[in-house]
Amino acid sequence: MSRLARLGAFIVGTLAILAVGVFVIGSKEYLFRSTYQLNAQFDNVAGLAIGADVQVGGVHSGTVRSIALPHTPGGKVTVVMDLDRSTHEIIKHDSLASIETEGVLGSQFVAISFGSADQAEVKDGDMIQSEPPLIMADLFKKANSILNSSQRVIDNTTLATAHLNSVSAKIDSGQGTVGALVNDKQLYSNLKQTTTTLDATVLEAQAGVTAFKENMEALKHNFLLSGYFKKRGYEDSASLGANKIGSLPLNAPIKTFSYTIKQIFDSQDTAKLTNEKTLKAVGDFLERTQFGVAVIVVASGMQGDSQKELTLTEARAMVIRAYLVDNFGFDDTLLKTLGMGKQIDASLDADWGSIRIIIYPAGTILPVDNAPLAASSSAPKIDKPLQMPVVTPKP
Repeated sequence: MSRLARLGAFIVGTLAILAVGVFVIGSKEYLFRSTYQLNAQFDNVAGLAIGADVQVGGVHSGTVRSIALPHTPGGKVTVVMDLDRSTHEIIKHDSLASIETEGVLGSQFVAISFGSADQAEVKDGDMIQSEPPLIMADLFKKANSILNSSQRVIDNTTLATAHLNSVSAKIDSGQGTVGALVNDKQLYSNLKQTTTTLDATVLEAQAGVTAFKENMEALKHNFLLSGYFKKRGYEDSASLGANKIGSLPLNAPIKTFSYTIKQIFDSQDTAKLTNEKTLKAVGDFLERTQFGVAVIVVASGMQGDSQKELTLTEARAMVIRAYLVDNFGFDDTLLKTLGMGKQIDASLDADWGSIRIIIYPAGTILPVDNAPLAASSSAPKIDKPLQMPVVTPKP
């Protein structure tokens, strides 16, 4: 081949390579394809450059044509993008533009999301919505702040460990109370012995209190002292709760007999009956009437010790019941007692207290809590007031 022919072949090949390069570059920059423009505004473009890639759904679909700064300090940076016409089908008015980074330290590009099918297509020159970019510098600052906080936590943990080691060393060397207890066996033995002695003393005291109560109960039955309790009507305290109830039935009574303590008893502080005949009207009524339950309710005046007055009212109710049961014929299982302790009865002129014998109709059922009770240290519960029709018999 001649020299001229080789020169011609070189020139043709060079032109072919140049043409291919122009078409490749033109394809990337969309110089030879139909495009349209879209705009997006950002507070910060995070280093985005003109000519940067624009991706739609992760596919290269355009380039950044220009980046314009705002005219005022409070404005936003405007990014103008050239996009392939084919993206009209998927980019809608609700599509979102964002600036992202290729990898951790790669270059920035603009990513546009798909729009909704029911939204209108964008037109040439439209402005679409955007979201702020993730700035790596800010991310590194936050990571650095977290690392600093973690370092402070580690330092505090190290300091606390050092303090614990110091305390442990002092305990091992016998310093302080805990150290003495751990290292001095004799001191520990003495403390343990003292604790054991205190426990034994407490147990002995409890046993002494129990024995004192038992002795007091035995004294009640001693022939030298039994008269003192008999005069007050309650030699055996257990008998006070034999027929005691905690509250009155809810039914309306068919009859109520009311008395003052002075009408039945001769002294303010005893349970010894002196005017038994006053109760005859009650006994006659119980004999001739079919009733469900009858309750002897006794209250004392407002003077004296509350616990003693409660016991006294229980004793008075008990001796009234014993008199009615012994002298009149009726079902004594239906006659109950209720000592109220210190109460005010406004319907009676009762300085020492009052007595009410309340009789309920057949079929009356006592409340659930009215099982027979033992002697109690607290006043019973009244489910309803005692203000009810009263029949006051003549003495």
